[in-house]
Amino acid sequence: MHPRFLAALVLGLSSPAIALAQVPQPSPAAAPAASSASAFEGPISDMETVVVSGVLPGPGMWKVSRGNHVMWVLGTLSPLPKKMEWVSRDVEGALAQSQEIIWQPAVSINADIGMFQGLLLAPKALGARKNPDGAMLKDVVPADLYARWVPLKLKYVGRDGGIEKWRPMFAAMELYGEAMDDAGLAKSGIVGPVLQRAVKRHGLVQTSPTVKLNIADPKQALAEFRGTRMDDLDCFRKTLDRLETDLGAMRERANAWAVGDIESLRALPYSDQNEACMRAAMETTAAKKRGARDFDGEMRNLWLDAAEKAIAKNASTFAVLPMRELLKPDGYLARLQAKGYTVEAP
Repeated sequence: MHPRFLAALVLGLSSPAIALAQVPQPSPAAAPAASSASAFEGPISDMETVVVSGVLPGPGMWKVSRGNHVMWVLGTLSPLPKKMEWVSRDVEGALAQSQEIIWQPAVSINADIGMFQGLLLAPKALGARKNPDGAMLKDVVPADLYARWVPLKLKYVGRDGGIEKWRPMFAAMELYGEAMDDAGLAKSGIVGPVLQRAVKRHGLVQTSPTVKLNIADPKQALAEFRGTRMDDLDCFRKTLDRLETDLGAMRERANAWAVGDIESLRALPYSDQNEACMRAAMETTAAKKRGARDFDGEMRNLWLDAAEKAIAKNASTFAVLPMRELLKPDGYLARLQAKGYTVEAP
């Protein structure tokens, strides 16, 4: 793992990397239509409980237009079935006709360190995952939460004792990752690589709306972080809640995305512990001193600005956003619609 990422992670300042786009063979048809599972070949089988596999189309695209200019928007989801192969001819057709792709917004962390200094900092960054003063997980979380943690940890992580020394947030992140793997779900690697190859093939201009944060003193920042506790019990609790009550719905959402069932995605309740975890990280003294701010608002404004410029400039634009933003009544596309753009759901 890159030392800069480690430094950013322990400060809680890292955000999901810019989502990478993906596409199949271009369709000779004029305008792309919404994806349909019946238009695709290949087996769809039920693996384990309800996790599907095989060649699957994914969802249709949202269409944003003004005059003769159009933007096709693909909604992404995490996690997805890890044994699926995503093939969408409609997405390929949209990319083949487009001049630009707008990736989903992200936060970029830059620590001003050289390679050698970064290698020296890496062990300290790893150590910063641990509770200060050698405290164990059972010492820093309430007894009722720890009682819920134990069976989940045994089920998904095993008897590894090292994780018991970690801060609640980092222990929860590790538990969640192991649970996704056991459930047949992948947090990344399904959509991004396909889109990247297609963007390169069609020579699209790439726009990445990115909020940049520089950490000028990573060594001091790590030292401050290592010595302070985090208010991360809400993050820990919500991760346990999600694994206890939402795992089945996660599989259903993953399957719905894979086969292009937008209505099921709308109907399924969506819970996400990441907001609580990010809030815990942003409220640390080390983060506040180094510019913790409203990253969500900044990312939204950057993406919307890029989208409006692209629609004005290009005959066709392709864009990527998290599915939850597309389904929100006050999400990114709702804001464009309020400005007079025509928005059509798949």
